Amino acid sequence: MYYKFSGITQKLAGSSSSTAYAPQGLRPVVPAESSTMIFATPTKVVSEAGPVVEYLGANKVPDFQRIFQTSDNIPVHLKRGVPDRLLYRTTMALTVGGALYCLVALYIAAQPRNK
Repeated sequence: MYYKFSGITQKLAGSSSSTAYAPQGLRPVVPAESSTMIFATPTKVVSEAGPVVEYLGANKVPDFQRIFQTSDNIPVHLKRGVPDRLLYRTTMALTVGGALYCLVALYIAAQPRNK
């Protein structure tokens, strides 16, 4: 059994499932038309002359699979070389720097005030 709050009696009252999930007559909004696909947007309008559709970019998934599935004892977050190492080291430096900054701020906050 489903329940909903009655605005008249200020109590819970029995109801159907559709009114319990959509109180006070509100209904879920259903879009009138489906949204367009984001990742498969063709660069040209498909004409009647041919079924060939050119997409915005080349499929890089096979290249990434080849790179990431090789067993060369390198962590997956460093497999793509210099850009990954730069991002990793920057992230670690910011993490250590932020932790040190927090410790310094806590130390300063713990000191008594000079009168």
